[in-house]
Amino acid sequence: MQSQSKPSQSKPSQAKFSWQAGFTAGMFGFMYLPILVLGFYSFNEAPNSAAWTGFTFSWYVKFFQDGRILSALTDSLTVSLSAVAIAAVMGTLMAIGLARYQFLGKGLYQGVAYLPLIIPDIAIAVATLVFLAAIALPLSLWTVIAAHVVFCLSYIALSVSTRLVDINPHLEEAALDLGATPLQALVTVLLPQLMPAIVSGCLLAFVLSMDDFLISKFTAGGGVATLPMEIFSRIRVSVKPDINALSVFLMVTSGLIAIVAELMRHRSEKKRFQ
Repeated sequence: MQSQSKPSQSKPSQAKFSWQAGFTAGMFGFMYLPILVLGFYSFNEAPNSAAWTGFTFSWYVKFFQDGRILSALTDSLTVSLSAVAIAAVMGTLMAIGLARYQFLGKGLYQGVAYLPLIIPDIAIAVATLVFLAAIALPLSLWTVIAAHVVFCLSYIALSVSTRLVDINPHLEEAALDLGATPLQALVTVLLPQLMPAIVSGCLLAFVLSMDDFLISKFTAGGGVATLPMEIFSRIRVSVKPDINALSVFLMVTSGLIAIVAELMRHRSEKKRFQ
């Protein structure tokens, strides 16, 4: 009797496993198959993606020799690096202030500070544009940087705040008791413990800033074009293989930066529990 009941018990588990495997394969295929197709046609020798004519690396060389692409890349790097640098300082100090001090309206301020994490980009873009028009500030590269600081600030502050929860506040008090000034305690005791979270948040914010299109489009002035804006302007008629190659390059670079950020976060978590 026992030997006859075993097959009936194993069939549902096998069916369940097969259903889960199929669903997982379909989900990942839906997400990553377009990327694989994009990468495949980036090596197409033909000047368009209509038909495959041969294998070549020439499109990867071409976009590095394109003056407009290089100019847009320079603008994107300027915006992202500047926004992340400003947001790193402001976000770290904001997270420390919210974690260590009590003040009137703290809950409200904390909620407002993290709103860019859940507000759609189009809403932030329109609100920023209306604000800049209200104060009569002309659009330029600096307005794009200011708009990017807004959402980069929230991501860095969130990353730092999660690390602050597990740091013993008595370490700073001990440093103060030993004669250190508040600034010395911050620089020599607190910041070294926060550094993995700060770097991880900065890398994530950098990737998001480099990939942003909507906010940049609404806040950029004449003559300013970030890389996503340049790509969008070129794919209105057709998608060329050099744009495919550029897109693959951006995805690989963004993926590597995200992996480094995750490894740093994991390393920090591992040290915390040792």
